[in-house]
Amino acid sequence: MTREKVYGVGIVGCGGIGLKRAHALGQRGKLLACADLDGQRAQALAHKFRARHTTDWRELLAMLDVEIVIVATVHDALAEITSAAMAAGKHVLVEKPAARSADELKPLLNQADVSSVKVRVGFNHRYHRAILKARAMVDAGVLGEIMFLRARYGHGGRLGYEKEWRAHPQISGGGELIDQGAHVIDLSRCFLGELTKVVGYADTYYWDMPVDDNAFMLLRNEQQQTAFLHVSCTEWKNMFSFEIYGKKGKIDVQGLGGSYGLESITFYRMLPEMGPPETTRWEYPFADNSWEIELNEFFDDIDFDRQPVPGLRDAHAMLSIVQAVYQDSGYDHRS
Repeated sequence: MTREKVYGVGIVGCGGIGLKRAHALGQRGKLLACADLDGQRAQALAHKFRARHTTDWRELLAMLDVEIVIVATVHDALAEITSAAMAAGKHVLVEKPAARSADELKPLLNQADVSSVKVRVGFNHRYHRAILKARAMVDAGVLGEIMFLRARYGHGGRLGYEKEWRAHPQISGGGELIDQGAHVIDLSRCFLGELTKVVGYADTYYWDMPVDDNAFMLLRNEQQQTAFLHVSCTEWKNMFSFEIYGKKGKIDVQGLGGSYGLESITFYRMLPEMGPPETTRWEYPFADNSWEIELNEFFDDIDFDRQPVPGLRDAHAMLSIVQAVYQDSGYDHRS
C-alpha cells in the first residue's frame, strides 16, 4: 500500500475562508505559509499551523516547497494572484467568483490551457451532503427528465454591511448577484448544463450602497430547461432552497446548516394515479464537511492528472451570466 503524497500548501488571504481551508486540508496537505496584507492576521493563522507568514503574497509564491496555493482574498485580487501562481508553477484553488467579471477572468483561460498546473474554483456548495445526494438521485434517473429548477438563497446582512468591502464595486465586482448568486448559478449549471439564454434583473432595494442587494434570474439551456433564481441580502432570516422538478417527481434541498437551518433533502415521487406524492426525507444534522470533500477532489485532480471541475471555464460561464444581468440592469461595476 503506497502512502498518499502530502502537498505543501500556501494560503493567500487569512480571513474566515482561509481559516476554513486550512482546517480542511486533512492528511493530504500541510500548511507551510500564510500571506495577508494584515500581518497580524497572517501571523495568527500561521501560528495555529506552525507555518511561515508574510504580508507579500509574491514571497509566498517564491517558496519552493509550496506546491498548492489557495487564493482566498477579496475579489479584486483573485485573478491577479491566480495568474501569478500559475506562472510560478503552482496548482491553485481560487475561491469563487475567481474574478470580478468574465472579462477579467478570460485571459486566465488561455494561460491555463498552456499550463501543466491544475486550477480549481472553490464552489464548495457542490459538495454539501444534500446536493451530493441530489446529484446521485438525478444521475440514477429517479426524477425522469428534468423540466426546471427553482432556487432561493439569502441572508439579512448585518449592521454596517453597506460599508464592508462587498459594497465597494471596484473591489467586489458587484453585490448579492456575484456573491451568493455565484453559487446558485453554478449549481444550476451543474444540473442543467450550459445556460445560454439569460434574462435577469438586479437592483438595490434596501441597503445604501452602489451594488445590488437583490437579483432575479430566468436562465435556460438549449433544451428549454429553466432555472428560476432569486438571491437576496434582504432575506432577514438566512435561508437556502434548491428544488429540482422532473417528470417523475421533485427533489427539495433545504438549509445549509448553522443559521441557514437544518440541511435536508426531500424526494416527492409522483404516483401513477398522481395525487399526493410518496415522500422520503433525509436530514443531515452534522458539521459542514463540504470544504474537506472539495479539497480531496482537488488533491485527486493533481494525483490523477485530471481536469478540475469546476474550473476556470465554469467560473467564466457563471460570470458571463452575472455580467449579462448587470448590463441589462444598468450596473457598471468597472468604474
